[in-house]
Amino acid sequence: MWDTVLEILEETLHHGLLTLPFLFGAYLLLEWIEHRTGEKLRHSLGHAGKYSVPLGAAIGLVPQCGFSVAASNLYAGRLISAGTLLAVFVATSDEAIPVLLANPAGGTKILPLIGLKFAFALLAGYLADLVFFRRKNTAACAHDHCDHDDERDEATHELCKHCGCEGGIFRSALHHTAETFLFLLIVLLVITTATTLIGEEALAKVLLSGSIFSPFLTALIGLIPNCAPSVLISELFVEGTLSLGGAIAGLSSGAGLGIAMLFKINRDKKKNLQILLYLYLFAVFAGILTDLVCKLL
Repeated sequence: MWDTVLEILEETLHHGLLTLPFLFGAYLLLEWIEHRTGEKLRHSLGHAGKYSVPLGAAIGLVPQCGFSVAASNLYAGRLISAGTLLAVFVATSDEAIPVLLANPAGGTKILPLIGLKFAFALLAGYLADLVFFRRKNTAACAHDHCDHDDERDEATHELCKHCGCEGGIFRSALHHTAETFLFLLIVLLVITTATTLIGEEALAKVLLSGSIFSPFLTALIGLIPNCAPSVLISELFVEGTLSLGGAIAGLSSGAGLGIAMLFKINRDKKKNLQILLYLYLFAVFAGILTDLVCKLL
């Protein structure tokens, strides 16, 4: 028994430590991009007009926790539509891209994942604005908009503290690397233990891999406002335990802290619930459609 435990721990640490330098390199690059362009992108999103949905989809692809929260702030301030907000949410993958970049087996899976996420984000945004949330998200008056400024600024400041975005590029990259590496070790330990004790096929059955019900489960996991679900889903996808459709569903509903911030800032709780339900159902739809297409090809 102890031999098995030691073997599991050794494999977990070996796999985790191999990804550590690549993980830090990925975050260092992403932090540099964020500090160079992040504020401009957030400002542009609120002034993009008819191009806000594709811009939101593109911005959401950047693996930074601040963009989904910024979108929630802009929506609460009546500066973007529900469709633009949902485009950002669906495109957001939280820590998925750094985890895939850090894994040698994940390199070939990044481009298809990003391409599908962008396409589904566009569809989610335009469908929301044209069919489900047609009423414009405009403020009643300038005073009503200003009433929320301090609250949004405080929320954004708290997010930056949580994400480690204060203190420069190097420190922020270290913070993200340490946090993600910890979650990654936990996820790897769980996966390695499960595959060792029950086998890969049994684990796949537990996750309903290849089943039409898999996107329902992964999309539900993705709604958890934390980076852990994206790390779990990405690692299972890289290991081959989770299908592309299951990964798409889980990473499309995983808007990071964006949903939590939306409920904290936006006063219209009914609309918040509608957006949450739309996000979940669309993520399930995207996952099922992806798996069906993959089976046909």
